[in-house]
Amino acid sequence: MENLVRVALALLLVGCLADMPYGYFRAVRFLGTAGFVYLAFQEKARNNDEMFWFWVVSAVIINPIVKISLGRVLWNIVDVIWAAILVWPLLNRRQ
Repeated sequence: MENLVRVALALLLVGCLADMPYGYFRAVRFLGTAGFVYLAFQEKARNNDEMFWFWVVSAVIINPIVKISLGRVLWNIVDVIWAAILVWPLLNRRQ
């Protein structure tokens, strides 16, 4: 389930780079917050405090209630960084 959440969030965040309707970005805020909170709980269960706090801060930044205005360019940079951090563990697994 965690891998599905990671891939889905990464795809949603990369989708923000395209010229999408405003509703898409609102949906990304809701789904992103939920996904980051889910990942935070997963990391807390593993006792990984660094990533727990990273996902908590990410959920706060992307939350739909108190919007943080970063501007389009900075949001695109943040989206790409989040997407990379989300998929890195999936690509970096040793079989």
